[in-house]
Amino acid sequence: METQVLLKKKKVTQDTERITGCEAIVRCLLAEGVDVLYGYPGGAIMPVYDELFKYKDKIHHVLTRHEQGATHSAQGYARISGRVGVAIATSGPGATNLITGIADAQIDSTPMVCITGQVASHLLGSDAFQETDIVGISTPVTKWNHQITKASEIPEVMAKAFYLAKSGRPGPVLIDITKDAQLEEFDFVYEECTGVRSYNPVPKTDPNSLLRAAQLINTAKKPMVVWGQGVILSEAEEQLKTVIEKAGIPSAWTILGASAIPTSHPLNVGMVGMHGNYAPNVLTNECDVLIAIGMRFDDRVTGNLNTYAKQAKVIHFEIDPSEIDKNVRADIPVLGDAKASLTALLPMLKSNTHPDWLERFKTLYAIEFNKVIRPDIFPTKEGLTMGEVIREINVQSKGDAAIVSDVGQHQMITCRYAEFNKTKSNITSGGLGTMGFALPAAIGAKMAAPDRDVIVIAGDGGYQMTIQELGTIFQTKVPVKIVVLNNEFLGMVRQWQQLFFDKRYASTEMTNPDFVSIAKGYSISAQKVTKREELESAISEMMACKDAYFLEVCVEKEDNVFPMIPTGASVSDIRLE
Repeated sequence: METQVLLKKKKVTQDTERITGCEAIVRCLLAEGVDVLYGYPGGAIMPVYDELFKYKDKIHHVLTRHEQGATHSAQGYARISGRVGVAIATSGPGATNLITGIADAQIDSTPMVCITGQVASHLLGSDAFQETDIVGISTPVTKWNHQITKASEIPEVMAKAFYLAKSGRPGPVLIDITKDAQLEEFDFVYEECTGVRSYNPVPKTDPNSLLRAAQLINTAKKPMVVWGQGVILSEAEEQLKTVIEKAGIPSAWTILGASAIPTSHPLNVGMVGMHGNYAPNVLTNECDVLIAIGMRFDDRVTGNLNTYAKQAKVIHFEIDPSEIDKNVRADIPVLGDAKASLTALLPMLKSNTHPDWLERFKTLYAIEFNKVIRPDIFPTKEGLTMGEVIREINVQSKGDAAIVSDVGQHQMITCRYAEFNKTKSNITSGGLGTMGFALPAAIGAKMAAPDRDVIVIAGDGGYQMTIQELGTIFQTKVPVKIVVLNNEFLGMVRQWQQLFFDKRYASTEMTNPDFVSIAKGYSISAQKVTKREELESAISEMMACKDAYFLEVCVEKEDNVFPMIPTGASVSDIRLE
């Protein structure tokens, strides 16, 4: 009775029915609207798989080739759809193989529910075959986790899991279910969770903080917005656009905030951070009011905190109270959902323009264009550059594709140069920086958005970390486009070795296999580009293909990504070369 007090519940099923725990799990998934999940079977989760077989006309299970691939696929599904992604695995190594994806989802605020099987409850703590304490292991990287040892717990815990995963600041939840709980019968009734005692997912916004924020913005001479993924998670894209247009504020973004506002918008001044654009980084230390919306002041964004925006008054719109003053002190914190907060702020703002201030951004952009951007996307050197590949993809996709990038130099180049017309178009691993993310994440993204082109941009290093998921593509026929930018190096590490370790390229040069033959072995159409004159037609063929396609582009081996803020440096010390 005590646990029933803890949860606010809304009844979904009307009458009790005596069923097994494993059937209850599937029924709970259906009640939450789950139509696809990603996973890998094994002994401790086999009863659930047997039940999924019976419901295969209602829930599509995708057999990934590794449990990490299951979590990344669930992440890609969640990131492009806004719904909860679901991954499932067995106990022991199956469960531990989920951890990287769970940690990635935690730091990037991705709603995900992971279900793991566990040895029978009487064997817990006995070092039984394939037993690991996955609840203990996953505690630091989940929003919530729980072990179920009785079938009667399943409906309430599952309802709570989905509620916590998607409410407030989203995140991953793990439910570990012993095998005997899966087999035990009980009287099933499902009630949707609508609240948990002592958990306040959306803090109430203080009207006075909004009024103070508006007053500061209205009197600012050099205001600047930096928005993050919180805008996308709260579906506040239109509200953000309306606010910055009314107040005439130049606005920059973190990599997870990319695509919330179209790239071509005149007030979109580019990306902040270590490899972001020159103007917004430098002018962070010149603005008089810095308005942070749904971003957490990550170290890759701020550089040296002792020199970050010290001249500015900081307004921080944030749903998670723990992020306020964590890294950067907020003069005016505005707690609450970004969409609601920006909606309430709008009528308080005066219509304004800041032509001289905007001109500063244009002047610095011109410097960056001449020194960095032009050589990247319109190169005169013989070898292909990553930037010109992204430029050609922009031309042929018309900025409508969803791009799923892996981690490394190609990720930064993609975020810098990809053009986005639609929100939820930039899917990448931000906070954790997980190599191998892109290929499986693209599978989930394409399944969630079948009408959109989904393009993987990966390096030759990260691609090989989850290359086995080509088997998932082969089996499911998911028509993703895969582009590997091959420089035969772990490029980002090599860049640091060049700049800071006297070109001692320790363990970063790659001897790669025949990527095209591997793709063709999975019946995926493939080709390799080594010359500039081949690029346009190759990308055209890829985009026209109705099935999965693999394209390897051999790029310059020792190109670097600039601008760059060296570790520990100020954002205003950003290097152009």
